[in-house]
Amino acid sequence: MKDIKTRVQGLDANLRARDVAGMSEETLSIYETISVLNIRAKKLSNDIKEELHQKLEEFAVQTDTIEEIHENKEQIEISKFYERMPNPALIATEEFLNDGLEFKYKETEVTKDDDTLA
Repeated sequence: MKDIKTRVQGLDANLRARDVAGMSEETLSIYETISVLNIRAKKLSNDIKEELHQKLEEFAVQTDTIEEIHENKEQIEISKFYERMPNPALIATEEFLNDGLEFKYKETEVTKDDDTLA
């Protein structure tokens, strides 16, 4: 699977208007659509954070003093790229609209002794 950096290469980082009614056709509720997008955006956010930390760890230099700071041009460029990347919510929305996002509902069992049925 491609890393997130590669997958979002062509995405526009700017907001734009969306057809909310059209987005909710698949889930039958805009609230469920937002919930799906929220869950995916949180996952993307964590994945982006991990990916960035892995890339920056390559440049980590262990020193005994705090005053010694080594600036690396490649490290700065990587950080700048991740700062300019689209927001995870925008990435999740694009995935949802392009049918690249699959979701399913949890199966819940209801028993006769369940007090919530009353």
